[in-house]
Amino acid sequence: MASSPTVPLLPRFHFSNHRLSTSLPHFGSPSVSPLLKSPPSILQRRSPPKPGIAFSASSSSSSSSSTAKKDRDSSLQLQALIFDCDGVILESEHLHRTAYNDAFVHFDVRCPSSSSGPIYWGVDFYDELQNQIGGGKPKMRWYFNENGWPSSLIYATPPTEDADKAKLIDTLQDWKTERYKEIISSGTVEARPGVLRLMDETKAAGIKVAVCSAATKSSVVLCLENLIGMERFQSLDCFLAGDDVKEKKPDPSIYITASQRLGVPASNCLVVEDSIIGVQAATRAGMSCIVTYTSSTSNQDFKDAIAIYPDLSNLRLADLHLLLQNVAVAK
Repeated sequence: MASSPTVPLLPRFHFSNHRLSTSLPHFGSPSVSPLLKSPPSILQRRSPPKPGIAFSASSSSSSSSSTAKKDRDSSLQLQALIFDCDGVILESEHLHRTAYNDAFVHFDVRCPSSSSGPIYWGVDFYDELQNQIGGGKPKMRWYFNENGWPSSLIYATPPTEDADKAKLIDTLQDWKTERYKEIISSGTVEARPGVLRLMDETKAAGIKVAVCSAATKSSVVLCLENLIGMERFQSLDCFLAGDDVKEKKPDPSIYITASQRLGVPASNCLVVEDSIIGVQAATRAGMSCIVTYTSSTSNQDFKDAIAIYPDLSNLRLADLHLLLQNVAVAK
């Protein structure tokens, strides 16, 4: 098996040394940061704010300002909770990486830089790749553009025409998706802590629940059917996958579309994401976002999120209502 690629990846994030809290009691102590009206580009980083509660109201206010505050609080009532899938509902990146590597072996995909054997994406490489490029096809296209288009059992010589390049990527992605489905269907994968309870609590309160994922629809459907169950899946108020929009995250299209289909203003939606790409997509759509990070995203700078958690096990619906009220106060 070939070693992990050593060519440079995309321009790297300049991650700060700010670590996320890994000991978070029931609400009150997540790392919280103020919302930014213009989230930075994925390749333009700024120093993160200091951790801690960042929302505060003036200690003295006139009757008119108090009325305005109540109006803001009312306008930011939680009406829809939107979950990402990969990384939020399940910690799946290592499963995707395994499926990609299996596809590269199955089709004997070899770039000039990996001529000694099929392409192999190592853990560190894939962590960085998946945190910068959303969607499987864009990942492969970027990699082949950077490392040379490969030979394979699909094309004995590297494709040069755009149509052939597209066919290569489509074939690899289709096979990878089927392999990923096999892994998910094996019964060895479970939902992340707190996800199912929070979904149930939210639905029971009459608040809409949605799932928006950049992954291929067929793979997301399989994940949801196996991990949250058919009843929860069929009761979702909105479900969107990468196939449903033209642009992948961090483009906000998927969340803008969700807001429209839910019939809920963006300001009344709260998104649960696990990566900087997802946070940027949500905030660019005008939505507040909380983060439940994974081992591969824990070092990212989530300054645009309103709260950060290691998982959802200690998070309750009342906490989400309070978070949005804090957003209203901050505005």
